Amino acid sequence: MADEWGPLGALIGDWENKGRALDGVDVSYSHERERVWNTPYRERASLKPFGPVVNGSQSLYGLDYRSAMWRGEDVDPFHAEVGYWLWDSATGEILRAFVLGRGISVLAGGITTADATSFTMSAGADGSPYRIGENSYLADHASTVSYEITVTLHEDDSWTYAQNSVLRMDQVEGLFAHTDSNHMVRTEA
Repeated sequence: MADEWGPLGALIGDWENKGRALDGVDVSYSHERERVWNTPYRERASLKPFGPVVNGSQSLYGLDYRSAMWRGEDVDPFHAEVGYWLWDSATGEILRAFVLGRGISVLAGGITTADATSFTMSAGADGSPYRIGENSYLADHASTVSYEITVTLHEDDSWTYAQNSVLRMDQVEGLFAHTDSNHMVRTEA
């Protein structure tokens, strides 16, 4: 079944980082501390297959995904995402379309191969079809200029990601790199 999903086939399922302290790290501006802060976090993600979706001559297979992140022992997540990961086997295009509850939508993309064990998707570069949308408050005070994520699949049925969102923020002079990284392992059935 996973062949139609190309490199995304390895991501089908439910995942978490098991709360290991060094796995999930969010480097972002902390309004509470009024400075850049490294925050360890726990994460859970679910990626469910669907497809094909046909757009004229294009055929996409995808993963419907939801993820949430928690700091320490917090009950409520500080970050949640919903969206799709998509694969076009004819062109090698790989996409990640997601929405954040803060009023941000991202369509990131790239080109890779069906058997890739690492792939990168980005959005926001000039001339790119991949874009970032945001509400008017964020556009004026904390605008996301670009986004990039690299996913690496590991032989032990785990995967890691490293993502970089470049922002223009009122609180930081110049551009600021907000980074997140994590090591996800399959949850027990």
